Amino acid sequence: LMQIEGLAFPDAVEKMAGEAGLEMPRSSPEDRAKYEKRKGLADVNEAACKFFEHCLRLPEGKTALEYLQKRGLDDAVIKRFRLGFAPDSRGRLKSELTRDGITEVLMLEAGLLRQPEQGETYDWFRGRVIFPIEDRQDRVIGFGGRVLGQGEPKYLNSPETPLFQKRYSLYALNHAGGPARKTGRVIVCEGYMDVIGLYRDGIDNAGAPLGTALTDEQLLELWRVAPEPVLCFDGDAAGQGAAARAAHRALP
Repeated sequence: LMQIEGLAFPDAVEKMAGEAGLEMPRSSPEDRAKYEKRKGLADVNEAACKFFEHCLRLPEGKTALEYLQKRGLDDAVIKRFRLGFAPDSRGRLKSELTRDGITEVLMLEAGLLRQPEQGETYDWFRGRVIFPIEDRQDRVIGFGGRVLGQGEPKYLNSPETPLFQKRYSLYALNHAGGPARKTGRVIVCEGYMDVIGLYRDGIDNAGAPLGTALTDEQLLELWRVAPEPVLCFDGDAAGQGAAARAAHRALP
């Protein structure tokens, strides 16, 4: 896994342990507690991901499915990236996960609910196409949501959680790792649909930052995967500027 997917040693051991159904040894009670917390949040996100995938195939998800199909995505690509739909409701996800025995406290910690200053919690994602964000161990650590029709923000990410920190994460790097190791090159796009569009057209070694400029931590992740990251941002002035800033950031 270290050679084929570019995983660091602890990540490779943890991924293999998960596939074998074994628990990772922890050196201290604090490490064990941290591991259990992250595992619990990943389980909550997995349940939410399955709910969003299911909703995409319901009548209320028709507009979202048509949007993806108009972008040229077939069922195989939609399934590969586990795309979904968040209903335009303040409490559908919360009700669904509550029935599964998941507490509001865990949903809040996973970034799936918002807590207003007054009143009840409500769903973070509403009326959006959902892009699950996975880590190198294929665990769902967060989500990106694109609004359908008019609305701001156009793209909304999960908030920062103990499991999800944007500066360390790159979209679809878990899928791109193997192909990138084979070719010696990983492509960095601007967004979710750029990565998925490249995959649809046979280019499967691409990832993307999560709506922000490339960070030092993301650059290090890219170099763990391949010796030659290639920046393929939009061709407009903003994209060219972002590529130049990323190149300057990489120089040190």
